[in-house]
Amino acid sequence: MKLQVAMDVLTTEDALALAGKVAPHVDIIELGTPLIKAEGLRAITAIKKAHPDKIVFADLKTMDAGELEADIAFSAGADLVTVLGTAGDSTIVGAVTAATKHGKGIVVDLIGVADKVTRAREVIALGAEFVEMHAGLDEQAEEGFTFQTLLDDGETAAVSFSVAGGVNVSTIAAVQRAGATVAVAGGAIYGADDPAAAAAELRAAIV
Repeated sequence: MKLQVAMDVLTTEDALALAGKVAPHVDIIELGTPLIKAEGLRAITAIKKAHPDKIVFADLKTMDAGELEADIAFSAGADLVTVLGTAGDSTIVGAVTAATKHGKGIVVDLIGVADKVTRAREVIALGAEFVEMHAGLDEQAEEGFTFQTLLDDGETAAVSFSVAGGVNVSTIAAVQRAGATVAVAGGAIYGADDPAAAAAELRAAIV
């Protein structure tokens, strides 16, 4: 299982500083949606230039113009780009077309999707590299939701998946047991007093 850091910072400088601390312990460096909105494509290019050996994940959360948006992100240095699972199939297919051209990959983020299991299988069939079992803050507050819900959906879908939202040292073992391809840690790393130590601890918990 790979470890992904989600960098929810707002400047390229802060992203470079954080990535520099945690890169030895992670496989995938994610530029969060707010960072890309604030800084644009230059943030993607800067991170890839600084860490060419890492998988750079551009969390665009594309909803339309899939091929165009994915193409510009791949051209800027991204290795993986996200499209929302609520987008139409044609948007996802377009993004996959761009990924194929660049030799890169599309990840479909299932935030806001009611039936994550069914949609996960559908988008993998459309060519997505993996899906992200992701619950937003509002969804996490809904009655009956637990972190285990995401793990159960991933396991039931039986496709390649990542888990985002609630991954920390106390849950990462369960993420791996559920069969996740990638564990995505955000606040557990960047919110720690020592992000490098936090990333190292998460890495050590993966067996």
